[in-house]
Amino acid sequence: MSLADDGWSPVQFTVEPAMVSTPEALYRAWTEEFDRWFAAPGAIRMRAEVGEPYWFEVEHEGRRHPHYGRFLALEPGALIEQTWVSGRDGTDGTETVVTVELAPAETGTTLRLTHRGFHDEESARRHADSWPHILTHLDSVVSPRD
Repeated sequence: MSLADDGWSPVQFTVEPAMVSTPEALYRAWTEEFDRWFAAPGAIRMRAEVGEPYWFEVEHEGRRHPHYGRFLALEPGALIEQTWVSGRDGTDGTETVVTVELAPAETGTTLRLTHRGFHDEESARRHADSWPHILTHLDSVVSPRD
């Protein structure tokens, strides 16, 4: 795999999965229903408004992992941009930026997620490996309701 060929650089990467869910449903899941598909139930404080801080925990391998951030830009059905901070084995305390672009497609949505600002290649690679699985899970949770 060539770093230049796959949307990867040591400080950022992009994934572009085809999603079956609609842009509106994915936007709603990301901004209003985050604990339905990503955050641990009851372990979230989030209000989808630009400048608003959020906090949530993710359960993984029997442990809870806190995440923090704030929304930078929101365009219903089209764009979510937020800072993203997590601890060890995540962003290692570095404030990164996640940009999610949503575009209607014939069979649902073209989603483009760019995650940038990592302090090292290892942290970025962990996230580059995780996001495709997370987004597949998101689509499987959301699509039955569309």
